[in-house]
Amino acid sequence: MWNSIVSLRGVRPIALLLLLCGLAFQLGRSQNPVPAQPSETHAAADKNAPELSSHDTPTTFSSKVSLVMVPVVVRDRAGKAVGNLHQEDFALFDKGKPQVISKFSVESASRAASQPAVPVAEDTAEKPGPPPSPMATHFVAYLFDDVHSDFGNLAQARDAARKQITETIQPTDRIAIFSTSGQTTLDFTDDRDAIQDTLLRLRPRPKSKTASDCPDISYYMADLIVNRNDPTALDAATLDAMSCLRLPQEQRSVAEQMARSTAAQVLSAGDYETRLALTTLKAAIRRISAMPGQRTLVLVSTGFYLLLDHRPEETDVMDSAIRSNVTINTLDARGLYAPPELDASRPGRSYQEQIVISRYLRESAQAEGDVLGELADATGGTWFHNRNDLAEGFRIVAASPEFTYLLGFSPQNLKYDGSYHSLKVNLKTSSGLQLQARRGYYAPKHRMDPNEQAKEEVREALFSREEMKDIPVNLQTQFFKPSDISAKLSILAHVDLKAIRFRKSDGRNRNTLTVVSGVFDRNGILINAIQKTIEMFLKDETFAARLAAGLTIKTSFDVTPGSYVIRLVVRDTEGQMMTAQNGVVQVP
Repeated sequence: MWNSIVSLRGVRPIALLLLLCGLAFQLGRSQNPVPAQPSETHAAADKNAPELSSHDTPTTFSSKVSLVMVPVVVRDRAGKAVGNLHQEDFALFDKGKPQVISKFSVESASRAASQPAVPVAEDTAEKPGPPPSPMATHFVAYLFDDVHSDFGNLAQARDAARKQITETIQPTDRIAIFSTSGQTTLDFTDDRDAIQDTLLRLRPRPKSKTASDCPDISYYMADLIVNRNDPTALDAATLDAMSCLRLPQEQRSVAEQMARSTAAQVLSAGDYETRLALTTLKAAIRRISAMPGQRTLVLVSTGFYLLLDHRPEETDVMDSAIRSNVTINTLDARGLYAPPELDASRPGRSYQEQIVISRYLRESAQAEGDVLGELADATGGTWFHNRNDLAEGFRIVAASPEFTYLLGFSPQNLKYDGSYHSLKVNLKTSSGLQLQARRGYYAPKHRMDPNEQAKEEVREALFSREEMKDIPVNLQTQFFKPSDISAKLSILAHVDLKAIRFRKSDGRNRNTLTVVSGVFDRNGILINAIQKTIEMFLKDETFAARLAAGLTIKTSFDVTPGSYVIRLVVRDTEGQMMTAQNGVVQVP
């Protein structure tokens, strides 16, 4: 959990003092006192302010973005990801208008996996313990859609996942298992027995009945009838009601009313289950985004249908994954898709009626599966579908693409109206290459706050494994063991102040450092993190000496003996530079 020190002592006396001051101000208004000038007050405060002020602050980050990020995967004819392209090789369009690519990077899965944390320098009297055990570098979260999947498809996918995990899990891999119903969960671990037991507990857990037997109306048809006023869909549902209830032609109005009523019920039930799936998916992204390494989320589902009202939520899920560097790979648990057969057992249903119902079933199945492709494309992931070799499918989706390009752009003349923007990415010289990219996004409804953006940058850096060295920082650790079962672990960060820029104001040299220290266990789970804010108001006469000496920030944690990953992030306000370092420490 985040740790911050906040003292509430003196709140009531201060409140009482403010009240009395307010009353005194009201009583003294008739005497026309001369208030102190704001500039005089500010100057006096600056004159008496200490040169260094340090305090812990709550690390409550919110998720906002300044750029639209577009992950792109480029593959050759053999399906192998290509990683040798450059920014000038891409062209990006927003609603058909060309955009300037202002941010460009290439992420390599193999490079991320081969950069574990390195031991940090230690200052301790303890004898060195055994070498740290392998730390987690690759995190895979499996999200099984037990709400929309039937037992046959879910059991087949579950067994294939068990086989894949057993055969391929590595010492640096950590596995988590979630379900859309929320009734089957396992946090990140390398315990094979726990993984197997959790998978065996998976069962279909629908939250409501999303289809009607009489009339036979799917969630897709219900949307056409209620929201889109589709006369063909309503007519098909009405005829189906007449046939299954054996109503004569003169009671067609009764059948139509029943069709409308049933469609409304099915729509409400389907809407609830779809929102549950999206909410659970976003929660899984939020959970895996807190893991310090390569992140892959595998969504196992037979698909689910999205109404127009769900599209902004879907985009929010995509944005959350992209901001957190989470790749969403999807696996269609239906395997090789076969169009639904005509139900010849329904009494009274004509062949023509069966043809219409079957068409809607095919369209519904396609729409449900397409959402899996959309989520994968948006995050640079893989959509495994229309194949029965699910064991091979899980092997594919458990891995991230070897290379992913991240293209960022600031939309021109963006209106904050929440409207949908279609995206298109082209290669200026294709040479037979295939391109997979995000299809679109929804515009925000308000402008981004710069302070919130800075908080989000620090949060992302803390939960990343990327090394950044804008500011020279020396990282060391100390630990003290008062007993065999407890220890005090300290992280010391010495910052070279000569590398940062100060702003001169009112005779002082100003800058603010945000220093976040985090401790993760061997499974990559955050144990604790503390943020310190160092406000510097350095006088000219001491400025040079302070620059030469630098600044050391110490943060302490209560831990138990074991292996830990250390993550340190330092960011300055004036230059907006950032340093992020990794380390491992073994407390024997």
